[in-house]
Amino acid sequence: MIKRIISFALYQPLFLILVVVLFVGAGISAFISLPIEAFPDVGDIQVNVITLYPGRAAEEVEKQVTTSLEVALSGLPCG
Repeated sequence: MIKRIISFALYQPLFLILVVVLFVGAGISAFISLPIEAFPDVGDIQVNVITLYPGRAAEEVEKQVTTSLEVALSGLPCG
Protein backbone atom coordinates (compact mmCIF):
# COMPACT_ATOMS: atom_id res chain seq x y z
CA MET A 1 0.00 0.00 0.00
CA ILE A 2 2.73 2.46 0.99
CA LYS A 3 4.83 1.43 -2.02
CA ARG A 4 1.91 2.30 -4.32
CA ILE A 5 1.51 5.73 -2.69
CA ILE A 6 5.24 6.45 -2.96
CA SER A 7 5.37 5.34 -6.60
CA PHE A 8 2.31 7.50 -7.36
CA ALA A 9 4.01 10.47 -5.69
CA LEU A 10 7.19 9.91 -7.71
CA TYR A 11 5.38 9.56 -11.04
CA GLN A 12 2.79 12.32 -10.50
CA PRO A 13 4.62 15.22 -8.76
CA LEU A 14 2.36 17.84 -10.37
CA PHE A 15 -0.70 16.25 -8.74
CA LEU A 16 0.99 16.30 -5.32
CA ILE A 17 2.04 19.93 -5.73
CA LEU A 18 -1.57 20.79 -6.62
CA VAL A 19 -2.86 18.99 -3.50
CA VAL A 20 -0.32 20.78 -1.26
CA VAL A 21 -1.23 24.18 -2.75
CA LEU A 22 -4.91 23.36 -2.23
CA PHE A 23 -4.33 22.50 1.46
CA VAL A 24 -2.23 25.63 2.03
CA GLY A 25 -4.88 27.78 0.34
CA ALA A 26 -7.62 26.24 2.48
CA GLY A 27 -5.56 26.89 5.63
CA ILE A 28 -4.93 30.52 4.72
CA SER A 29 -8.61 31.00 3.88
CA ALA A 30 -9.65 29.51 7.23
CA PHE A 31 -7.16 31.74 9.08
CA ILE A 32 -8.41 34.89 7.37
CA SER A 33 -12.06 34.08 8.08
CA LEU A 34 -11.49 33.62 11.84
CA PRO A 35 -13.57 36.03 13.90
CA ILE A 36 -11.73 38.57 16.03
CA GLU A 37 -13.09 36.91 19.19
CA ALA A 38 -10.86 33.93 18.45
CA PHE A 39 -7.89 35.93 19.70
CA PRO A 40 -8.01 36.55 23.46
CA ASP A 41 -7.82 40.07 24.81
CA VAL A 42 -4.85 40.10 27.13
CA GLY A 43 -5.05 43.78 28.00
CA ASP A 44 -5.23 45.08 31.53
CA ILE A 45 -8.78 45.93 32.62
CA GLN A 46 -7.89 48.05 35.63
CA VAL A 47 -8.09 51.82 35.76
CA ASN A 48 -6.67 53.89 38.59
CA VAL A 49 -8.87 56.77 39.70
CA ILE A 50 -7.15 59.43 41.78
CA THR A 51 -9.44 62.11 43.16
CA LEU A 52 -8.31 65.26 44.90
CA TYR A 53 -10.74 67.23 47.03
CA PRO A 54 -8.87 69.89 49.03
CA GLY A 55 -10.04 70.42 52.57
CA ARG A 56 -11.89 67.09 52.89
CA ALA A 57 -10.98 63.92 54.77
CA ALA A 58 -10.01 60.81 52.82
CA GLU A 59 -13.19 58.97 53.89
CA GLU A 60 -15.40 61.81 52.67
CA VAL A 61 -13.63 61.94 49.30
CA GLU A 62 -14.02 58.19 48.93
CA LYS A 63 -17.74 58.24 49.78
CA GLN A 64 -18.71 61.35 47.82
CA VAL A 65 -16.40 61.34 44.79
CA THR A 66 -14.40 58.16 44.23
CA THR A 67 -17.26 55.69 44.69
CA SER A 68 -19.50 57.69 42.35
CA LEU A 69 -16.75 57.79 39.73
CA GLU A 70 -16.11 54.05 40.00
CA VAL A 71 -19.80 53.28 39.55
CA ALA A 72 -20.06 55.62 36.56
CA LEU A 73 -16.91 54.23 34.92
CA SER A 74 -17.71 50.56 35.52
CA GLY A 75 -20.12 50.39 32.58
CA LEU A 76 -17.72 51.86 30.02
CA PRO A 77 -16.00 49.53 27.56
CA CYS A 78 -12.23 49.12 27.94
CA GLY A 79 -9.92 50.32 25.27
